[in-house]
Amino acid sequence: MSVIKRVRDMTVATLNDRLEKAEDPVRVIDQFLWSTHQEIVQSEQLQRQYAGHTDSLYRQWQDAAAWAAKREHQALTALKAGEEHVAKLALQDKVAQEERAARYQELYQQSQSELNELEQLLQELRNEYRSVYDRRQFYVARMESLKLQQRLNARFGPGQTDPSQMFRKIDDRISDIELETRSLRDLRRMGLETALHAGSFVQETIERELNLLKQKLKQGG
Repeated sequence: MSVIKRVRDMTVATLNDRLEKAEDPVRVIDQFLWSTHQEIVQSEQLQRQYAGHTDSLYRQWQDAAAWAAKREHQALTALKAGEEHVAKLALQDKVAQEERAARYQELYQQSQSELNELEQLLQELRNEYRSVYDRRQFYVARMESLKLQQRLNARFGPGQTDPSQMFRKIDDRISDIELETRSLRDLRRMGLETALHAGSFVQETIERELNLLKQKLKQGG
């Protein structure tokens, strides 16, 4: 799984590099979002397969452990009946079942660990997709505002174009693109900690609003 995460980090780094060189950053971001969506779909399919395999290993482990306990009980019953030979046969199978249980337990624990790592990676992919999509929408809105402003200036501005003003607009637009590119890079570095903090802040806000509504209800009653 760590290999998958390293490849994912390389993909994000490639996105930042492409954004810095792109004439149409929105198109680059859309390509990245499409690629990330495909990764999410494939990871969800792999997660379901891993979960099914892990459950199967757990059942095998528990089945072997149950058989070992059953054989021990049978050996004890045979000893009480004075059938020592039968007790030995039961104990022999008990030992074999315990070994089988230990092997499946090890496989189960390894598979469960890998499943947990895959689920964490899947959650990171989902968070990354939402974050980049939100930034993409904000970027598109800013570009649309800039276009409308340019149309307004062209419609009601002076008849002669001021070259210095034109170059200032170009500089502003380039600065906007550079700012968006840095923002995407910083967003990736922030990681899940910022997302969790934002979630707790929203939860606190909701609780505060709920308490205000409860006070209003009491006053109204």
